[in-house]
Amino acid sequence: MSTDTDESESLSDEEQAEIIQEVERRRTLQGVAVILVAFVGIAFSAFQLWLAARSYNIAVTLPIVGEYQLTSLQQLQVNAIHVTFALVLAFLLFPTTRGDGFLSRRLARLEPATRARFGTDAAPTRLVERLGDGVRWAVVDTDMNRITPVDCCLAVLSVLPALYILTEFEEIQTIAFQRFGPTRPVQGVYPILEPVASAIAMVGIPIDEVSYAFLLGVLGLLLVLEATRRTLGLILMSLVGFFIVYAKWGHFVPRDSVIGALSVQPETWTEIVYNLWYTVEAGVFSTPVTVSVRFIYIFILFGAFLEMSGAGKWFIDLAYSLTGTRKGGPAKASTVSSGFMGMLSGSSIANTVTTGAFTIPLMKRSGYTPSFSGAVESAASSGGQMLPPVMGAAAFLIVEFTGTPYPDVIIAATLPAIAFFFGMWVMVHFEAMRAGIGGLPREQLPNLRSHVRSGWFYLVPLALLLYFLIIARLSINRAGWYTIVAVVALIAALTAYDERTRLPLFGGIAALLLAQFGAFAFYGGGVLEALGAVATGQSAGGALSLGTAATAATADLGTITILVSVVVMLARPGIDSPLLELDDSVETTIQRSTQVLDRPSLASKAWYRFGGFVLKSMESGARTATTVVIAVAAAGVIPGVISLSGLGPNLAALISSVSGNSMLLLLVLTGVAAIIFGMGMPTTVMYIILVAMLETPIARGTGIAILAVHLYILYFGLMADVTPPVAVAAFAGAGVAKADEFKTATTAFLLSLNKILVPFAFVFSPGILLLRERTSGWGVIGWSDVVDPGFFLPSVVVPVLGMFLGVYALGVTIIGYQYSQVGPTARGLYSIASILLMVPELLLLVVEALLGLAGIPSFLTIFAITFPLRLVGLGLLVGLSLRNRSGTAGEIDSSIAGAATGDAD
Repeated sequence: MSTDTDESESLSDEEQAEIIQEVERRRTLQGVAVILVAFVGIAFSAFQLWLAARSYNIAVTLPIVGEYQLTSLQQLQVNAIHVTFALVLAFLLFPTTRGDGFLSRRLARLEPATRARFGTDAAPTRLVERLGDGVRWAVVDTDMNRITPVDCCLAVLSVLPALYILTEFEEIQTIAFQRFGPTRPVQGVYPILEPVASAIAMVGIPIDEVSYAFLLGVLGLLLVLEATRRTLGLILMSLVGFFIVYAKWGHFVPRDSVIGALSVQPETWTEIVYNLWYTVEAGVFSTPVTVSVRFIYIFILFGAFLEMSGAGKWFIDLAYSLTGTRKGGPAKASTVSSGFMGMLSGSSIANTVTTGAFTIPLMKRSGYTPSFSGAVESAASSGGQMLPPVMGAAAFLIVEFTGTPYPDVIIAATLPAIAFFFGMWVMVHFEAMRAGIGGLPREQLPNLRSHVRSGWFYLVPLALLLYFLIIARLSINRAGWYTIVAVVALIAALTAYDERTRLPLFGGIAALLLAQFGAFAFYGGGVLEALGAVATGQSAGGALSLGTAATAATADLGTITILVSVVVMLARPGIDSPLLELDDSVETTIQRSTQVLDRPSLASKAWYRFGGFVLKSMESGARTATTVVIAVAAAGVIPGVISLSGLGPNLAALISSVSGNSMLLLLVLTGVAAIIFGMGMPTTVMYIILVAMLETPIARGTGIAILAVHLYILYFGLMADVTPPVAVAAFAGAGVAKADEFKTATTAFLLSLNKILVPFAFVFSPGILLLRERTSGWGVIGWSDVVDPGFFLPSVVVPVLGMFLGVYALGVTIIGYQYSQVGPTARGLYSIASILLMVPELLLLVVEALLGLAGIPSFLTIFAITFPLRLVGLGLLVGLSLRNRSGTAGEIDSSIAGAATGDAD
């Protein structure tokens, strides 16, 4: 980053890696292990890029011969390969144990106990010590830096289920109708293993009689559980394991008990394994993994390419150049840049650490306390997952689960996300005013004009993404592919560009683009197709119109740019590349790779740097996606069991009964459940679990728009990242800021309270999501709705203005400062104003419930009542603001202020 930072406060790459390692329990590998992980990760990304470009058809295009079809994969096969890549990476990147767990501590007592019993030199002592050394060598990775033999075995075993699904798909198709009866045992599939199967059978384990497909299904489920434990922790693994066990023995729940609704029909292990492993309708390979294959991975990869290109640093510097000199400028810049990067990465923890390494030291230097600095960074980073157009991985799950078009999802999510970040902006501004924090000197910040001029091209991929998704309305997968090609083409051109190469570079691109246009216009195909037709004497295809030919040629501009740029790089490998500024991790990887190859001169070669960028981006995307893929694979088991067991309707009835058919209580219970399930888990896991259990009772029982239900669950789930006592993102921010963890988490929670009130606001006022109910259902409003004042003013304008004014009032409540300090009584009044402005329905529903207890029917949540309440809230806010501006708001309670803002560190 070009802004000046205090070296004593800045984190090195090693310190960043250490914090991420501690929070995510991920290894830091060296030597051959790094190459192995990189190879698997690059292969994973290459597979996904192929799917994005060519769908599920595996074919090669040969000169003259044309396209030769190799095979066509089924959805189950594609999903199996996808999950297998993630399993292999999970076993390579995450250790079995560090030797400090419950079981490890108990086993560690054996050696001293044996030594005390038999003596140091006794044979039993030596035997136990050798066994202990062997177990530690095979399983334990104390320093988180080596792949153990057990990891290698599990990685190899992970390949077997997918290999069977790929090679024996016809046999799998028979399982759908006859289950595992007609399928072969292990020695039938691999005759070479018959002696082994016979030997095992002789000791009483009839493996020679059990279906190999069934064994692989069991193995696959166990591997997913173990990978879940490693990557996401024991809690999620236990939850998924509980649902599998529940599918088998849930019928023992007494039907006449309080929880009798949870009793299910008895199922056999055959049915359970089939439904959870060999179908795409339920279980591991169901909708969540399909969404990951089609949407999530490609956008994680897009984010990795964009970050590795240096765009992340450029956007952070842009935010600082825009806001750095203002009051509290560093915190405002952190809010903007962290939200943007969190939108792309989808990982609150990683984004908090990597972006926070730049932003948190600057916030501390400007005067913010360490705990407040870490809280701002973690709150903004977690909020990035609700920021369109990418929204981490959540947007794609919403698209699949609701059937809502992607453009409609991001349109609906825009205003609430802006309201959240507006609230963050307001709070950091008030904290700056309260603490007398100014901005940074202009000379320490990038010059805005020169900064934009030096990196405006980083905006091109984002503009193209919006164009492909909203205007061209391409499929999400296709839009992701084209955008990645655009990023690669951009970096290729930047690598090949300098004063001496710019004419041949741009001239070559223009010439080849013109040739492609001519080929489409006269031959109906590209240059290669036209040359092939000429060489073989075949007649040309139908000529395209000039407009169609221009469109087709422009679609190939990215590929043309890459090809011409690579030719220029090879012709002039010593290009200066003055505009190229890759991410530091790419530069580090390039330097280390040249040291391994003992060719340090390669680091200055343009083609080598470009290749390093592409491969590092592919590997980084795979590493990031590993946890997400394992998460969605494991989480898919829960809706799978609910579907298999027929639990869904009973669960919906139980939830409705517990909530007493109260919409408010149901929403509160859902929000609490989302925070609890989201603690320590990726947002995707929480979302899948909550949607499976709560979507039906909320949507059907209350009539709320289905899109509002899903966004409501998402917002509350994101609160888990900053909610004590887990608050993983806040703890990561505390590590970067070197602050007290609990104080940072508490402050981050308070700064994120908008994630609680804003979803209540759009649930009761769907106009905030720009939705309107019609006879055909809920849909995004159009121009005809905008020009309908009877709808647009009361249903959209009033709730939106109320939301933003309420967010402002909430900011005053949390920070305890506006124009001057705010006392405790005034803060309470500001909070009431916030609720009345944002969501007056909360108070009205409580009144309705009380009237209902008295037997008085009522329906108070109508515009004729909510609008006057909003006016009351507005009057209260204006009155309090005028009084505060005059300096007569009273003295602030210092203890409350310290708790709210983390003032004392």
